[in-house]
Amino acid sequence: MNKGIKLHWLLIGVFLVNFGNSFVWPLTTVYIHNQLHHSLTVAGVVILFYSGANVVGSYFAGNLFDQHNPQHLMLWGLIGAVITMLIMVFENGWPIYPVMLTLVGFFNGWLVTLHNSYGTMTTNADGRYVFNMIYFANNLGMVCATSAVGPLYQWTHNQVGPLFLITVILYSLFSVLVFFFYRVPVQGQSSAHHEKMASQLKKTDDIKLPHANSSIIWTLSISLCIVWILYTQWSSNLSVYLTGMGMTMTNYSMLWTVNGLMIVFLQPIMNVVNRYIKHDYLKIYIGITTIGLSFVTLIVGRVYWWFVAGMVVLTLGEILVFPTIPAIINQLSPNDVKGHFQGILNALISLGKAIGPVFGGIMIEHTSYQLLFDLCLVSLIVIVVVTALMISKMSDKTVEY
Repeated sequence: MNKGIKLHWLLIGVFLVNFGNSFVWPLTTVYIHNQLHHSLTVAGVVILFYSGANVVGSYFAGNLFDQHNPQHLMLWGLIGAVITMLIMVFENGWPIYPVMLTLVGFFNGWLVTLHNSYGTMTTNADGRYVFNMIYFANNLGMVCATSAVGPLYQWTHNQVGPLFLITVILYSLFSVLVFFFYRVPVQGQSSAHHEKMASQLKKTDDIKLPHANSSIIWTLSISLCIVWILYTQWSSNLSVYLTGMGMTMTNYSMLWTVNGLMIVFLQPIMNVVNRYIKHDYLKIYIGITTIGLSFVTLIVGRVYWWFVAGMVVLTLGEILVFPTIPAIINQLSPNDVKGHFQGILNALISLGKAIGPVFGGIMIEHTSYQLLFDLCLVSLIVIVVVTALMISKMSDKTVEY
């Protein structure tokens, strides 16, 4: 019988991958705009391709995990990522940068999906605890990287090559850990097992989801997609806005350090809060409204501490919304199609992350930052109202599973 992977090795791997990846994404918009001298719309399109490749990598890795040796899949993904980023250490001009960054997106999606899949194979730990710890390790990696990326970017005189070299070193270290500690081969699938799976898929097609459940699931999924389109303005176009006001990339990266630290420290508190506050829909209303209020600080802010306050408000909203919507969709989905609806939700989240930077770039170039921030605030208020109306109409008719 195969032994599962030890949780601590899994978490170290999650930390290293997210640490390395967080040297890449905070710099993309500002590097393309300020160093490669392209528009914010072009920067948004580059991120769109990066996000799209991330989805493709996730899709293929997830499909291959059950049929192939997961250790080999992880190693191949790491080799591809290391080679791609090693090229970017020396060649990071235009157009090689966006091409290679798209490949980086593919391999990062590949690695993240494999880590989540490995999470189902850990030993001596409850599944809920495992995925909470994966979320924790992800954010811890982001905190460490975003704290360092701004000062390092300035220290290297706005060159990204040395930062990609750090990521190469981190991924290479992770490759050694995978070689020695990620040996969890998948056992051969019997024909009986395939027949059982085929039977379950056929059964899934016959499941009729209550109309109220379907309405709320789609409302929440589309709402979260739009929220992500607006949220990504913080992670993409804001870097150019701040540097244009005379602030540094260190100032910008510290905002994401605040974000990560708040998530790391508040997540255990939220687990306690969830035991006493059972009204999940109320958390969504408050959370989306709070994310909207973060844009007020961008509208009126002229000094750095306004943006720090905005990030605090944004993170409070994020903690309420982002974990709650998948949990509600899980409750409203029949057991045989829970993965199907979680897949739809994740696809729409990825779509929002991809569209956001392009949308923001077009808005800024044709109007202004202020109008973009105004639109984000108004849109989030509209989302709260529409979502609340739909849920109030349908929630009493839903069936929980």
